[in-house]
Amino acid sequence: MSSYPPVKKPTQDATATSHKIRIVLSSRKVPALERACTDLVKRAKDEQLRVKGPIRMPTKTLRITTMKSPCGEGTITFDRFQMRVHKRVIDLVSPSEVVKKITSINIESGVDVEVTVADA
Repeated sequence: MSSYPPVKKPTQDATATSHKIRIVLSSRKVPALERACTDLVKRAKDEQLRVKGPIRMPTKTLRITTMKSPCGEGTITFDRFQMRVHKRVIDLVSPSEVVKKITSINIESGVDVEVTVADA
């Protein structure tokens, strides 16, 4: 019969300063989005933080169908347009000062970043 060693719980001081931080990145361009995600994760791991992600969220496909003819006369033909929005989620557990250092990277245009901070 084997027993597991006791689990060491962090002290109150360590948990009081750390926060759960969720970074949501969204873009229409997948390569730019993936570069931003790898840069953020690499910087977080250099700071020795706990990182989860990037988690791929379902792609939103926005579709618009319009008639080609401006007046409605003639053959009934349609144009179909779509825009795909890709989203990635990265979760961190760290102090808020460290997050400012991590997120100070150059992110390409077209990549939207949303940072949410919650107490751990």
